[in-house]
Amino acid sequence: MSNGQIVLLDALVWSVWSAAVGYAAHRLPLRRLDHDGPLTRLHSWERDGRVYERLGIRRWKDRLPEFGAVFRGGASKRSLPARDTPHLARFAAETRRAEIVHWAIPLVTPLFALWNPAWLVGVMVAYAVAANAPCLIVQRYNRGRLLRVLTRRSRGLGRARRAEAP
Repeated sequence: MSNGQIVLLDALVWSVWSAAVGYAAHRLPLRRLDHDGPLTRLHSWERDGRVYERLGIRRWKDRLPEFGAVFRGGASKRSLPARDTPHLARFAAETRRAEIVHWAIPLVTPLFALWNPAWLVGVMVAYAVAANAPCLIVQRYNRGRLLRVLTRRSRGLGRARRAEAP
């Protein structure tokens, strides 16, 4: 195959795999996304997402493409649908869904070694990082912000309940 044909095949594989991963994640029940797991848990060094502000995330995060609502019933993460606690919790779950997608998409990368020359495998690795890392960062940043708000609200509720107790 020519390099042009190989690149077309690469583009097809990326497209099909990305759509398959997105569809599979769309099918995950919401109850599996209502809490962080080992992959999606924010680490202390992330400072609840604040560390990403050093990367200027507020300037560029809204320029990334948004595919969350592609599948029927999916949720866009472009903006908050509402600011009440249940909607914020749902939005946090959707950030977990998107993060899982962007961790899973690069898993196909080793497959490219079957038909790509070594230099193009390197390009595929670079593409996998360049296409998914910004999306991962945005999801983690947004979830950190959401969890801060949800935590504040739950603490406020606890104080309000204690104040009402006889």
